[in-house]
Amino acid sequence: MARKYIFTDKKHSYNGLMSTSLGLIDVITLIYTIYSTYLNGGQAPARYAATVVLVLVFAAVGIILGLLGKTESDRFHFFAYVGLVLNILALIMVSGILYAGAYMI
Repeated sequence: MARKYIFTDKKHSYNGLMSTSLGLIDVITLIYTIYSTYLNGGQAPARYAATVVLVLVFAAVGIILGLLGKTESDRFHFFAYVGLVLNILALIMVSGILYAGAYMI
């Protein structure tokens, strides 16, 4: 069984890496905030709301960085796609929180 080596000078996109790291921070922070609110009996302090607003800002920046990383030439685009998925997932989670707060009793 012969090994197949691929030699390339491509590198991962810096914007894609930053988008992925912001997406991970977003999703982990939202999961922690939701869990802490659950443990608090459904009562969310004001600092949790501020955290969700910061997550929205980070998600918007992460989506922009993911799109910029996807458009770079001669780069690997894996982390740009992962960052886009994670940041869009964070936006969906925040939308679900807002929907539940507005329409659920």
